[in-house]
Amino acid sequence: MDNSSTYSSSSDDEAQTMPRPNSSRGRAPKHIELDLSAVINVDQRFQLQRLIISIVDDMQAQIRDNFDNMTAVQVESDQGINPPKALCTSIPNPRSEKYRHMYEDLGLDPITTTSTSSATPTTLTTDPDVNKDKEKENIKPPHQTTRQTSQASITTSKPQKPLWKLPKSPEDVQKMLQKTDDEVLVSSLSELKRDCLTHYSKWRVAVLKRVNDIVVKNGGTSGNVGGQAPQQIPGNARRPGNAQRGRLPISNDLNASIKNPSATLARIYPPMETPLLECPREKRALILHSMLLIFLGMDQYSLYSRILLVKLATSMGVPMWVLAQDEVRVAQALSQIIKGIPIDEIVQKRAEEARASRRWKPGMAAAALHAGDTVTGGLAAPLAVARIGTVFGGMGHSPAVVAGLLGSMNESSVVVGTLFGLYGARAGCKTIDGHGKDILDFGLIPIHTTSELEITDPKDLPTTDRRMRITIGVSGMLANKDDFPKTWNILGQQYETYALRWELDALTKIGNSLEVLSKSLAWAQAQKEITEKTVFERLTDSYWPAGLIKISKVIENPWCVGMVRAEKAGGALADILVNRLCGERPVSLIGYSLGARVIYSCLMTLAEKRAFGLVENVIMMGAPCPSEVRAWAAMRSVVGGRLVNAYSRNDYMLGFLYRSSAWCYGVAGLQPIQGVSNVDNFDVSDVVTSHLRYCYLSGSILKKTCWEDIDYDQVAKEQLKLGAQIEGEEKLRKERQKREEREYGETKPDQGHKKGKEDSDDGFQPVMNKSRRAKTNNK
Repeated sequence: MDNSSTYSSSSDDEAQTMPRPNSSRGRAPKHIELDLSAVINVDQRFQLQRLIISIVDDMQAQIRDNFDNMTAVQVESDQGINPPKALCTSIPNPRSEKYRHMYEDLGLDPITTTSTSSATPTTLTTDPDVNKDKEKENIKPPHQTTRQTSQASITTSKPQKPLWKLPKSPEDVQKMLQKTDDEVLVSSLSELKRDCLTHYSKWRVAVLKRVNDIVVKNGGTSGNVGGQAPQQIPGNARRPGNAQRGRLPISNDLNASIKNPSATLARIYPPMETPLLECPREKRALILHSMLLIFLGMDQYSLYSRILLVKLATSMGVPMWVLAQDEVRVAQALSQIIKGIPIDEIVQKRAEEARASRRWKPGMAAAALHAGDTVTGGLAAPLAVARIGTVFGGMGHSPAVVAGLLGSMNESSVVVGTLFGLYGARAGCKTIDGHGKDILDFGLIPIHTTSELEITDPKDLPTTDRRMRITIGVSGMLANKDDFPKTWNILGQQYETYALRWELDALTKIGNSLEVLSKSLAWAQAQKEITEKTVFERLTDSYWPAGLIKISKVIENPWCVGMVRAEKAGGALADILVNRLCGERPVSLIGYSLGARVIYSCLMTLAEKRAFGLVENVIMMGAPCPSEVRAWAAMRSVVGGRLVNAYSRNDYMLGFLYRSSAWCYGVAGLQPIQGVSNVDNFDVSDVVTSHLRYCYLSGSILKKTCWEDIDYDQVAKEQLKLGAQIEGEEKLRKERQKREEREYGETKPDQGHKKGKEDSDDGFQPVMNKSRRAKTNNK
């Protein structure tokens, strides 16, 4: 057997007859070989394994740093709001040896005294209550002298003192425990940290075992991939104009993009040193493609597997568009396996295969590797047609090897159906309908689909529109119901993109109310006064212009209703993710305004349910949610990739609307998130001067955050809409200015107006005197 085998027995027969642990039936699973002989040699195999181990350990250290590096940062009053510090409320046990030194001599026995009472009787206390407790435990007290007995009787006659006193405040508890504010923050999320690391460790063990199964036979392949010649990128990838249709720009000089990766990509996913960087570009691309197939062989496309592939790409100098197009190609090929199969039939197959086991068995690998009676060598026909196992249209793995790498993902419609979310723990319609009492309108609407019918359930999406990753856009306000799905046309087609439809009536009312407020004369007049102080000073002082308070009823009721519905919609979205309605694929969430509040509620619910490994990237713009350290650390625990907060200090409208909420914990849409590691903050104060701007600036903000899948044509259209909106506001402002000048000229004509005003005052004074005299006579 190969030296990398899991079992070290003298022969294969002994390994097959070894009984399974904790089971009296069956045989031990045989070592599954993942043959990469056509790609790498023995030395490169060890280099690849070392690189993967380094990346996996770095990912684990990053998860640990998210909790250990929390700090209580104090900001200036004009830069943000300082949330209240964390309180320490756990009281140390005075009987414990660990904390006994923190208390004074209280007359208490340590817990360990009872076990050594016979050996050291002098350490026993003379407290009668303690002796009574020992008698109840059938422990005979030692012989008492006359002096001790008299002392005990004197103690009984006196009023008993409390054994120990509670600390007067949480500050006293923190002082007793000798903890700093940062240590209190870290300890408050210790259970969440433990559960998060436990979940990651399970995936780590599985993926390292999978990587350990890689074998290289007969020395493998050195240099370039055998039988491969430099190939041009097939299909639409050769045209750089694809970036305008939602694809990444393709550089004609592939080596230039490999040697000089973008600074943003290197900052987000820093590369690691590896000798594999010196391999030819075709070999590096094929290694990355092979690892994608190997990870899919684990019956899912885990979030951590995706991040591992991205880090492998940056470390080996492979451009991101290579990985992105590989994902699209593999997803379209796998979706053909389940094309035309009714959902009920797939569910029935799942129930039948679950009785035995739908997991990958060693016999399947042997059958796939020795299946020479078919044309495709054991590889499913759709995968063979799509030339899965090759890169750049050249030669790569043989079909039999590709079938072995994919495992049960090769032909099993059950496994492929689970990957794409054709069914989950519960049916998708039942999961959505279960929240019908709380949310009247809720559903996932595909953005890029070839179907002409309206689709509200992801399982009804055509197979040709399937992707390996999902993006869900959440709107926060709408000017018109018809604009709902069009807002997210800015997202490209590398993701399987959905728009979350929730409470369209409430969102439309909020959008119309905000538009009425922004165009009102009271808001125009209040802006001159409101900008004299920062939005944080306005919130702290609770002082807003009187004219703005008078018309606040126009927006306050719709906004409060939207906040409540957003909390419920976030819980429903979390339930959808937990029940795998989107399949075994990573999900990214993007939202602005109340849509960001929906995402906040969703992530907090996932953290409470300990549902890790579901969400890849999150971008929140103008979020009406707290900026407290522990809240964002909890959100960071369930987000495996990037967590981005876009804020604007000039958004006085958001500060005015959020004044009735818990603003004392900070406002994420107004200030950066500090004290939490791996959270990206983007200041958009220069472009977002009103909360309504987020409806027209989502694409521009995504571009600024270096989102990898953007349709630049739609972003340009969005900019045109914003320009028209700004022109309308400027036109309205000029009309008001002319009206004010006209009225001012009529009522205040220099000295004549002053004299008329004095005459009017003089004429008004007798009227006031007459009214006062009338009131006096009445009294």
